[in-house]
Amino acid sequence: MSRFAPVKILLALAAILLSGCSGLGDKVSTGFGLWGGQSVGEKPAALVEFKPSAVLKLEWQARVGGAGDTVLFPAMLKDDVYAVGQDGKIARFDTDTGKQALNIDAGSKVSGGVGAGAGLVTLGTARGEVLGFDAAGQQLWQARLSSEILSAPQVADGVVVVRTGDGRIFGLDARDGKRKWIYQRAMPALALRSHAGVVVSRGAVFAGFAGGKLVALSLANGNVGWEATVSQPRGATELERMTDISSLPVVDERMICATAYQGRTACFDIASGNLIWARDVSSAAGLAVDERNVYVSDTKGAIHALDKHSGASLWKQDKLFARRVTAPLPLGRYIAVADLEGYVHLLAREDGSFAARIATDGSQIGAPPVALNRGFLVQTRNGGLYALTVQ
Repeated sequence: MSRFAPVKILLALAAILLSGCSGLGDKVSTGFGLWGGQSVGEKPAALVEFKPSAVLKLEWQARVGGAGDTVLFPAMLKDDVYAVGQDGKIARFDTDTGKQALNIDAGSKVSGGVGAGAGLVTLGTARGEVLGFDAAGQQLWQARLSSEILSAPQVADGVVVVRTGDGRIFGLDARDGKRKWIYQRAMPALALRSHAGVVVSRGAVFAGFAGGKLVALSLANGNVGWEATVSQPRGATELERMTDISSLPVVDERMICATAYQGRTACFDIASGNLIWARDVSSAAGLAVDERNVYVSDTKGAIHALDKHSGASLWKQDKLFARRVTAPLPLGRYIAVADLEGYVHLLAREDGSFAARIATDGSQIGAPPVALNRGFLVQTRNGGLYALTVQ
């Protein structure tokens, strides 16, 4: 028996116990005690009291099907927001009023959320299918890929970019779903089960992978532009050496930033992939950037503000320990994050202090908050949609 066999046996047993409740895991199990890169056994911090300096106002709320054991991402398309439940029912809502204007039944179990762009609405299923609909809800095409689709497909410049659970990225023709190109790379024996897909920007596709690699591909043909290392595996065992980019990178004017579980947060030149700076901040939830700072939700639930140009630490808010916070969303003078109990927290951009808090339906918010034309939206595991503004 190999020296890793006992670990793998324990991971498999953990999968049996945790398969119904984990959002991030590995290829052997569905979590080996991890949820969003944080141990399920850690006790979440109690909510601290504070004097509010702002107000989170509920503009409207709606409901779609629950997410079950996955993380479902809503999508914006012009003045509408699309959301889907695991049951495959897609709904379209007006971003200002929350009025539902469309309901589509995909007829399949959804595993990654909905994507939208150029008049096309897409989603991926647990059976590895990608479905394309027009804005009126008419199904246009269906494509079958190599494995389950855990993230929302992205639509840009006539290409639908889809990431599958086995590490492949497909470029499909937006007109008929036919394959244009495929990118694949070897996966390590142990990897986080990631619901992060890809970021499409400026004719390129950016994606992070297990092993701490960040890759830039051509949107037109899938050719590799550059590959960069966010974090190097360290340690003696497979578990210790796991350093995966399990969240979306973020693109700024001339740089792209990514963060790795059990690794670093780093920013690179977007044209060449050359490293600008790196900091030892580990995250599975993700990061965000504004004109001044990079914000990271780390594996313990703390939110860090780093100087965008140097990576220098500006502040750290550590009062949300083990609350499985989402990636941050910058909102002018504030930063929004959400947690495992459905709370949305507003932090001051200057020092990370709590500015406001609002409750939703009590179930976890797994996907990062989504910016709307006015305010932002969160989707809960129970299927609640909450459009909020900062007063």
